[in-house]
Amino acid sequence: MSKPDLSIDPRIMESAKKEFLAHGFEKASLKAICEDAGVTTGALYKRYTGKEELFCAVVDDTVKALNAFMEMRSSAVVSELSDEALIKAWEMNESMLPWLEYLYRYHDGFVLLIACAAGTRYANFQHDFAESMTVKTHEYFTEAKRRGLTDADISMEEMHILLSAFWTTVCEPFIHGYTWEQMEAHSEIICKLFNWNKVLGFTE
Repeated sequence: MSKPDLSIDPRIMESAKKEFLAHGFEKASLKAICEDAGVTTGALYKRYTGKEELFCAVVDDTVKALNAFMEMRSSAVVSELSDEALIKAWEMNESMLPWLEYLYRYHDGFVLLIACAAGTRYANFQHDFAESMTVKTHEYFTEAKRRGLTDADISMEEMHILLSAFWTTVCEPFIHGYTWEQMEAHSEIICKLFNWNKVLGFTE
C-alpha cells in the first residue's frame, strides 16, 4: 500500500507564497503554483476550493499572530491602570522596535496582507487593522482625559486618522523591502515623527 506524499502541502504553500508575493492575489496563477510545486491542479483542488482559500491558508499564521496581539492589547482594563502606565502606553522609544521585530517574524505574511490581498477578504486589511486599534486606543486617551492628565480634544474619528497615518509608516518599509538594519533606523524616525505625548497634550 503506497504512503501518502506528505510533502505536497508544504510545497503548495511555499509555491503559493512566492507566486502571491510576486504577482499579488489577482494576477497569481494557480497553474504556475502547481507547476512550481510539482503537483497537479487536481491535487491542489483536493486541498483548497480555490485561489482565495489558498491565499487565506498562506496568511493564516500571520492573521492569528496579529489577532493575538489585538486581544492582548484589548485585554487591559484601562480604569485600573496607574496614571504613569496610561502615559507610558504612548511612549514610543521602548515599544516601537519590539513591535517591528514581531512583525518582521511574519514578514512575508504581513506583506501579503498589506500589499497583495486585493480581491480577497483581506483587501482592506491595513485600514481594518487601524480601525480595530482605534476603539481601544481612544479608550486609553479618554481615561487619561477623565483623570485630568490631558485637556486635548481628540475624537474617535481623529484618532482613526492619526492611527492610519502611524500604521502607514509601519507598513511602507515592509512593502519597499527594507532589510532589518533599515527597519532599525526607520524605527528611530517613527519615534521622532509620532510624539504621541505631545500630540495628545499630556502634561510633562
